[in-house]
Amino acid sequence: METENKAKHLEERQIRSEEIYNGRILHITRDTVLLENGDEALREVVHHPGGSCVVPLTEDGDVLLVRQFRYPQGTETLELPAGKLEYGEDSLTCAVRELKEEVGGEADQLEPLGILYPTPAYDKEVIYMYLARSIRQDGGQSLDDDEFLDVVRMPLAQAVEMVMENRLPDAKTQIALLKAAHILGK
Repeated sequence: METENKAKHLEERQIRSEEIYNGRILHITRDTVLLENGDEALREVVHHPGGSCVVPLTEDGDVLLVRQFRYPQGTETLELPAGKLEYGEDSLTCAVRELKEEVGGEADQLEPLGILYPTPAYDKEVIYMYLARSIRQDGGQSLDDDEFLDVVRMPLAQAVEMVMENRLPDAKTQIALLKAAHILGK
């Protein structure tokens, strides 16, 4: 089975769209679509500008993660540095900015690890994943006014073990860490 080929019969065509909500981060529409059998269906869609995340590796192979409180889950999470794209912003520019802001780090080059759709059933968000090797830290985070986080450094193998033990439940963190470990042969 080839997943790369689009099946024409699986397409849905938008007939109309109604704005439900327009906020600071999210925009939500209720769309009416035409199905392949001629019937109409409703689709609620969350429009999000997307984001970038970075697997920052130090010279000795440690990964830098950030611990922060996530209000929707009501708990602290341990995640890769990441942030929201500004509408129209390049994903690499966002990744470089978030690396600097959240861990005070820079890298000579960021390698693309691919993209992921966190919740494709109703959300247009795309997350761009990058690997940054030999991170240099100047110690200076530049967090947003409403952002509070701690930097946690650990061996990449330990972070991968935490993913496999379900101790890092954040999707982008799991996928990017596993991809980086695979690429690096860890």
